[in-house]
Amino acid sequence: LSLSDILTPAIRLADNGFPVHEISAYLWDASEKLLKKQTNGHEMLIGNSSAEARAPRAGEMMRMPHLARTFRDLSTMGKEAFYKGRIAREIVSIVQASGGHMELDDLEDHIQRGVDEVQPVHYTYHNDGSEKDGVTLYECPPNGQGLVALLALGILDAAQRLNIVPDLRTLEHNSPEYLHALIEALRLAFADARKFVSDPQHLHNGKPALDLEHVLSASYLESRAKLIDPKRASADPEAGSPFATSDTVYFTVADKDGNACSFINSNYSGFGSCIVPKGCGFTLQNRGSCFSLEEGHSNVYAPRKRPLHTILPAMATRGKELFMSFGVMGGEMQPQGHVQVLLNILHRGFTPQASLDAPRFCIGAGMLEQNSSLGAKNSSTVFLEEGIPEEVAQALKAMGHRIELRTGTGRTMFGRGQIIQRLSTSVKRVGADGSVEEEPASAGRIVWAAGSDPRADGQAVAQI
Repeated sequence: LSLSDILTPAIRLADNGFPVHEISAYLWDASEKLLKKQTNGHEMLIGNSSAEARAPRAGEMMRMPHLARTFRDLSTMGKEAFYKGRIAREIVSIVQASGGHMELDDLEDHIQRGVDEVQPVHYTYHNDGSEKDGVTLYECPPNGQGLVALLALGILDAAQRLNIVPDLRTLEHNSPEYLHALIEALRLAFADARKFVSDPQHLHNGKPALDLEHVLSASYLESRAKLIDPKRASADPEAGSPFATSDTVYFTVADKDGNACSFINSNYSGFGSCIVPKGCGFTLQNRGSCFSLEEGHSNVYAPRKRPLHTILPAMATRGKELFMSFGVMGGEMQPQGHVQVLLNILHRGFTPQASLDAPRFCIGAGMLEQNSSLGAKNSSTVFLEEGIPEEVAQALKAMGHRIELRTGTGRTMFGRGQIIQRLSTSVKRVGADGSVEEEPASAGRIVWAAGSDPRADGQAVAQI
């Protein structure tokens, strides 16, 4: 498919309009005031001027002709339409007018660099209940924080192997003991990620910021697992040694041949910076806020450096076959969501939809969330979604966890996921004489199961 083929349906929707769904309308409304304050912000709203502009309401048709024009330019000129020419000039103009520092050659530099093809980082979780070689989870490498999900799974693997926590398969789903183990593993993983995940193209004190092979090794994961107290919440954990001495859109697609695509895109906080290049139909992201301003930190702000980011499309394999393609949107909830929905399927036998429907927890961990108080919380705060019993919350409090309950629209903080799972299945054929012949799963039949998060506007659709 050409880029023009791919973008044609999006151009049609942007030109002709599309009905705004309920959750999208709610999140759009949350950014209305910020957009109205910005030059050109009304272009992302309904209305012809800042004075009359407003967010679209649920069910209203929203047209985005400026975005359609941008997509047309991209479909004919490719990435040069973005990094050079009209769009680039408008980006630089609005950034400079807003007090920022950007030149055209900063954008053109991306053309000269070309495409960075990276290898995903991965960890094989062995306590998956199968007789095979475990389930391998693949995540984006640093500067992405997919490493958090891998570290958490590795720490849980080690903690079960060392009998620090019980076999998770024997615990009741979302019981105090089960949630405590996951919470502690994730807090340890976040402590490492915040200290050491950064742009690998920028050396830290003359060397890479971390050794991936080391931090995913059995010895390192066991050393982190030993910090877990199975009965008590630990103090905010320190990072280990990395050497041996949030608006996001996610979708996943699978085909009849067993191939899958896991795709994510994000402006970070809602509409990002809410800075709108004139006539382009989009806002600029604000992922620069993920830099550290601490001198000497591996993720410290620097020219032409990429910050730690939270966008995490994921895939998992079992043996040599795809097991599932999935993602959970929502800032630093993403790796937490990956661990929870994956273990729901592995340990509980949930379907993709049931795995996404199940109530979740979210550790504060310095999370930055627009229009919320999360940024003020420390990493010991554990947010529980309605549906987790009150007695579980009280038991976690008794362990020393700081617990807060989120209900209603506050549940958006628990992320929004999509899952496609490949199932191994056999097919039974009934002959005219009533005989039954079973075709084994290895005969090449593929059965897909899918789920879409009830916290979002998405859906699982089969095209036959």
